[in-house]
Amino acid sequence: MDTIMVTGATGNVGREVVRGLLARGARVRVGVSDEADAQRAPAGVAEVAPFDFTAPATYTALDGVTHLFLMRPPAISNIKRDMQPAIDYAVAAGVGHIVFLSLIGAERNRIVPHARVEKLLLKSGVAWTMLRCGFFMQNLDTTHRADIVEYDDIFIPAGQGRTSFIDVRDIGAVAARTLTEPGHENIAYPLTGSEALTYSQVAVIMTEELGRRITYSDPSPLSYARRMRERGYASGYINVMNGIYLTTRLGMAAGVHPQAAELLGRPPITMRQYVRDYATAFAVDKG
Repeated sequence: MDTIMVTGATGNVGREVVRGLLARGARVRVGVSDEADAQRAPAGVAEVAPFDFTAPATYTALDGVTHLFLMRPPAISNIKRDMQPAIDYAVAAGVGHIVFLSLIGAERNRIVPHARVEKLLLKSGVAWTMLRCGFFMQNLDTTHRADIVEYDDIFIPAGQGRTSFIDVRDIGAVAARTLTEPGHENIAYPLTGSEALTYSQVAVIMTEELGRRITYSDPSPLSYARRMRERGYASGYINVMNGIYLTTRLGMAAGVHPQAAELLGRPPITMRQYVRDYATAFAVDKG
């Protein structure tokens, strides 16, 4: 039986990938960076193995793996130093197919590190699938939750550019399909929802669904960087996010593509449905 390894399995996307794979009866190994990560590993997986891109001694977790779901850790921006050795090991170990969680427009945007990972995979000789995803809806209830809960404001420097958001639950379902079915090798799928929204429109939807006024302040990239530093985010991560929001301001994140719906066999989850499903995550702490 094939063994599918999932990196980033305790995060928003990875957890959904594991859920989708288990629903398909797959044998799943998850790579975890430490004991705390191991405690958060999804239930039902066959194996939990230590794995850290920056620790070559843990690359043995890739031994015996046939398919790999590859996700760039947010803290990693130096791809050649911190990810290429693991990719090289995977290829040498016999991993036959790597599905990479990429970014919409990565093939045209050299600023983001996803583009450098794609380049490595294209040169590796291994069969690959690029899942070039739009902006995750769930970034709102994680990375940007504090501003929404504390200030009722979406604090993102995206201007009035539109974003074709996608729900990570849909990404997980698509990833599970591409990892367990033939015919997806050496294909790049742009994955988006069925609508492109400005953050002003997102604020309106959140206002209607949460029952309190949510605004979109549209900060400058500098103000955004300052706020994120205050919240403890690393400079490399902030720079990547500013690069992503630059693509939004330039109109590069507005494309709506049919591939997610085709692979899901249903319409993608809408922003309104996401906000409704995650309403408790945005509840104001009255304590």
